[in-house]
Parts: sequence; C-alpha cells; structure tokens
Amino acid sequence: MSNHKKVAILTAGGLAPCLSAAVGQLILHYTQQCPGWDIICYRSGYKGLLKGESIAITPEIRAQAGVLRKYGGSVIGNSRVKLTNAKDCVKRGLVQEGQDPLAVAAEQLQRDGVDILHTVGGDDTNTTAADLAAYLEKHNYRLNVIGLPKTIDNDIIPIRQSLGAVTAAEQGSKFFKNVVTELGASGRMLIVHEVMGRSCGWLTAATAREYQRHLAQQAWVPGLGLTRDRYAVHAIYLPELALDIEAESKRLRAIMDQQGNVNLFVSEGAGLDSIIQEMTSRGAKIDRDAFGHVRLDTINPGKWFGEQFAKLIGAEKVLVQKSGYFARSAPANDEDFRLIDTCVLKAVECAQQGITGLIGQDEERGDELRAIEFPRIKGGKAFDVTVPWFKELLTQIGQPMTAAVKASH
Repeated sequence: MSNHKKVAILTAGGLAPCLSAAVGQLILHYTQQCPGWDIICYRSGYKGLLKGESIAITPEIRAQAGVLRKYGGSVIGNSRVKLTNAKDCVKRGLVQEGQDPLAVAAEQLQRDGVDILHTVGGDDTNTTAADLAAYLEKHNYRLNVIGLPKTIDNDIIPIRQSLGAVTAAEQGSKFFKNVVTELGASGRMLIVHEVMGRSCGWLTAATAREYQRHLAQQAWVPGLGLTRDRYAVHAIYLPELALDIEAESKRLRAIMDQQGNVNLFVSEGAGLDSIIQEMTSRGAKIDRDAFGHVRLDTINPGKWFGEQFAKLIGAEKVLVQKSGYFARSAPANDEDFRLIDTCVLKAVECAQQGITGLIGQDEERGDELRAIEFPRIKGGKAFDVTVPWFKELLTQIGQPMTAAVKASH
C-alpha cells in the first residue's frame, strides 16, 4: 500500500449530531489502517476549500481524535456553499468574477495534493460533492470523493438512515420534557413544538415517539392534575400529511375544554405551501438560500400553526418553542455513534480501493452498506406515514387517520 496518499475532510451544511464524531473516527481509522497517509481538514466546508484554508492533522491531533465523539457541532466548521452557484460564490467573496467555483475547488485540491476527499453532509453537501466528482472526472483529475450522509431530517434518497437523526429525535424529546411544564403557566395553554424537517416529517414523528416513550415511564398524581393526558402529544403535523383543520380544531377544542391545555408537534415543513400562499397574497417577500430553498426561519411555521389553532380552539395563551438548534448541536448518542463508526470504516475501505460515492445503507439494494453512486443521491425523501409504528403513534395520541390522509408529495 502506498504511504503517500493524502486525505482531506470537510463538513458542510447545517449541524447534526455526527459531524465531530465522524471527523474524529476518520482520523482514528486512517491512523490505524494507513499510518503513512497525510490528513488535512478544510475549515468551514466548501468555503475553506475555495479559500485554501486547511488544518494539517498532526500526531498530537491523531492521538486526541477520540475526544471528538464527545462533542456536538463540527470542530472544523461548516458553511452552506453551492459550487455550481457562481453568482452566490462571487457575492460572498469566495471566488472572483468570471471564475468557475468547481474549477477553483478542483485546482485547490490539486495544489494541496489531495487524493481522497471526504465530505460529511446532507443532500446539498453530497449533491455538491457529486458535481465536484463529475467535474474532476471530466477534467481527468485523479481524486476519489467519498461522502458520509448527515442530516437530522433523515431525508436522503436512497439512504435508509442518515447520521445524527436518531440523536436529534432523542434530544428533541429531552427539550420538550422541560417545555411541556409550561402548560401550567396559564389557563387554556396551547404549546407548539416546532421540529426541523423541511420536506420530511421523520424527525417530528420520531421525536414524538421518543417523547411518548418517556411519558410511559413516568409516575403521575391525578389528584393534583398531574396526568399523562395533559403532558401527552395531542397532534402531529407533517409535510406528508393533509390537514383537515376544521376536523382537527373540533377534536383539539374538546381536549382544551376538558383539560385546559393542548400540545402540538409540528414539522417546520408542514403546511408550507399554504403559509407561502398566504404570505404571497399579502405581498410578503419569500427569502431563499443559495440552494433555492425557502428560508424557513423567515416563514416561522410554528407561529402560523399557533395563530390558526389559537383562534379555533379558544387558547388564552400560545407558546411556540423550536427544538432544532438544541437537537442538532448535540454530540452523537451511542446508537448514532455505532452507525457513524460503521460508515466511516466502510469509507476508509472504499478509499483504499479507489471507490467514489456516498456511504450508506442503500434502500434500493437491500439496505446494503456501500458507496452509493452520487448521481443517485437526492434530497427530500418523504417519510412513509403508513409505517406501523407511526400509525400506532397516531392511534395512541387519538389523532384519527382521517386527519392524516397521505398528501401528494
């Protein structure tokens, strides 16, 4: 085996509870299996690659790499950069007018002598990696691009389970364990828990499932109004579900009248089309990012749901809380770490074999762990609302399937 390979690592997109751990495990496994190979990390994702800003992984860092699994975020930094959006790259000062960002990135990799590039990110990061891999191949650059699938939305096609999503669901549940106690801060309280998930409701559903499991282990004091029913999830709204707001408001009003509070779990992508239509009709501007996605922080779906239902169910106070940044910045839990380590081992194996692709369990190939071809990678995978555990969850919280008809998605 050659002792002169050079590996580069970058993390990109939003944070997820897997980035630091993935970087640490890549350093550890390369150090163990390919001790003669050099490793660098580009700072702040593709931004660092375009600017030529990198960190050399020294023997001291290699010896301490195991510490990274205990940290959330990305120790090497993230950014949202689309290499095929030259206009945005020029605007941000990452390339000069007239330069092709793909060419600038490729030339930097060649200058740095990189043989293998690991991209740790979601669908945008890895479709950008696909663009870079295609460009390199077309221009005869000798480099393997090997991605790792990060997104708490768990919506990468055809990846069965993306890194960080399980931890995010656990953390979202932990977040709501505290928030829900606000139900006693006012009469007729409506609490809206907004969970990340632009196109996919998996994280909202999984967070609700985790939270309901927590409730099943709690002790209650009914005589003081400390009951499971009051603390429970009363409705789950996802991008994949059509919402019959009239029927739901009647159901939720009955709950409000009976116990004095209602708790909603809302995916940030739920009802997005209706919200955008309402905003557009009154002349509001819809902001979008470099990838063309609506900036959800400017839309505020949780607030919209809160306002709609408050009027219909007679809430005296509305509390909207978002668990996204709390959940996505946590360190990986044990279940996620096992998946991260398994994928990293496969990534290092593929690097040694000269294979390019996104490492993951390929749903279209019997969940085989493999380097999935980049042209097959897409974002926006819908959550299957017909899976037994979710149907059981809706039954448990008393949300009729008639209020959860599969929408065209």
